[in-house]
Amino acid sequence: MSAVPAPGSSPDAGAVWHYGDPLGEQRAAEHDAVVVDRSHRFVIAVTGTERLSWLHSLSTQHVAVQPDGTCTQNLSLDGQGRVEDHWIQTELGGVTYLDTEPWRGEPLLAYLRKMVFWADVQLDEADLAVLSLLGPGVGRPEVLAALGMDGLPADATAVALPGGGFARRLPSAQPGRIELDLLVPRADVDDWLARLTAAGVRRAGVWAYEAHRVAALRPRLGADTDDRTIPHEVGWIGPAVHLDKGCYRGQETVARVHNLGKPPRMLVLLHLDGSGERPVTGDPVLAGGRTVGRIGTVVEHVDFGPIALALVKRGIPADTALLTGGEHQVAAEIDPDSLPPAEVTGAGRLAVERLRGGGTR
Repeated sequence: MSAVPAPGSSPDAGAVWHYGDPLGEQRAAEHDAVVVDRSHRFVIAVTGTERLSWLHSLSTQHVAVQPDGTCTQNLSLDGQGRVEDHWIQTELGGVTYLDTEPWRGEPLLAYLRKMVFWADVQLDEADLAVLSLLGPGVGRPEVLAALGMDGLPADATAVALPGGGFARRLPSAQPGRIELDLLVPRADVDDWLARLTAAGVRRAGVWAYEAHRVAALRPRLGADTDDRTIPHEVGWIGPAVHLDKGCYRGQETVARVHNLGKPPRMLVLLHLDGSGERPVTGDPVLAGGRTVGRIGTVVEHVDFGPIALALVKRGIPADTALLTGGEHQVAAEIDPDSLPPAEVTGAGRLAVERLRGGGTR
């Protein structure tokens, strides 16, 4: 089993890309169980009696009274409502854990430290590594025994692991799929991998994880977002943004776009022509020679072939003929099942339309 490193230009540089059979690893993630070493992610531990109310005031999610043993997504926005940071937030045993992209860890920690002021809050980099288990076989008795569990935790919950760290189960976009993250002491990573391998869990590289994520239409900060992205465009309203709270940076934009119901772009899944070269993250998406979007994560999927996430102009029909720009022009088609639900007119727009209608009578 030969480990192939992720490309140096990848956001996963330094991690294992695959172990010699990337499509076989994906197939195992669909039908059995794999473990992906994502220990390059950055984990922050937040302690102090005011940590939850303090995080609540800085972020988009309603976490003022986050129950022990739960996890959620969360964001930090700039003053114009554009996404700056995305993290998974877990509350367990009097500590709030935030894990984020490796390249955003230090900037996020520095920003949060600047915002403490007089609050009873302490922040430190946690010496924890993320191992992700995928597949229906994660629930097998021998795997549960290796984890020291009697059963899998419920969706969006976390439990302590014997020997330190914790396991959390993220909601799956596809029925029957299981995704379980282990956050374990870095010194114990090799022991955990050996224990899981002995229980029949196959090792897989981050290629398998990325293929799973892209097919599930789950955006990744920096790859599938740019410096103009607002939460509405990438499906983060609800999972990472609570609409019944206010008084955080960027909240005015969130409320305005929600009320008017018109985010400028939408996240879609593209099927790419596999006969030639592949586009790269950041390449433009073209329709009739005009730029209508931006390519995000590009990955080869065991069932779908080459696919990509893309931010495209809202309202583009699924049957629009698309090309990717950049160094290589590649034909692309929007997966119609990835289109967001039909627009619901927001309360603000309804009021505007009523006023306009009244003015013409």
